[in-house]
Amino acid sequence: MHDLRWTMPVARWSATAAAVAADINFIEPIVRRRLSSLSRIALKVAHDCVAERDHVRVVFASRHGELRRTTDILRAISAGEPVSPTAFSLSVLNAMTGIFGIARGDRSPASAISAGAETLGYALLEAHAQFAADPSSPVLVVYADEQADAAYGTIEDEVQGGALAILLDARAAAGRLACTISRTEGRSDTPAPTLAPAPAHDNFRTQSEAVQRCLDTQTPAAWQNAGTTWQWSWHESTT
Repeated sequence: MHDLRWTMPVARWSATAAAVAADINFIEPIVRRRLSSLSRIALKVAHDCVAERDHVRVVFASRHGELRRTTDILRAISAGEPVSPTAFSLSVLNAMTGIFGIARGDRSPASAISAGAETLGYALLEAHAQFAADPSSPVLVVYADEQADAAYGTIEDEVQGGALAILLDARAAAGRLACTISRTEGRSDTPAPTLAPAPAHDNFRTQSEAVQRCLDTQTPAAWQNAGTTWQWSWHESTT
């Protein structure tokens, strides 16, 4: 894989921890009470970023998605108990995007991505590709995850839990987020990384932790896994 580098105009971002009671009063009560904790935090940060915009494309990303809800369904089936149609319909990976679009009356395209420990990074790459193809409308990246049920055992590079939303919009950009993917495994001629590495004491366990630190502190952050280094840096808008 060749090294990849791209930049994205960031208008705003929002983050929340998994344990936070998310305020999603813009969702109707009859729908709100059926939502999982994962959908609640995802909808909360998404709404924070686009409350004043009518049409926004959405890229939703989650490593596990609605795994807790799916696990409950599997346990009910195993026990010979009936499965709720609502629980089943809300167990799919892109459930949040449908709820978000209906609540806003927005029929803009939406996609969902799951790519293991690199889920957020590839969601940012997908959002960049969509925005580069059509910069006339904003693209919202929403990443949300929670730890898997203990029944699945130990999971390598397990998520921390929480949600992060990033709005790409060149017309109102506060700055640009630069992203680099460098493949180092098995390459003796690999050049030095393009971006300055994160400080030695910052050993980020997940991509979301690194990206959020970069956005919050405007300092470079990096995450490594299986011979691949992902780096992010913030650049102030010149306009």
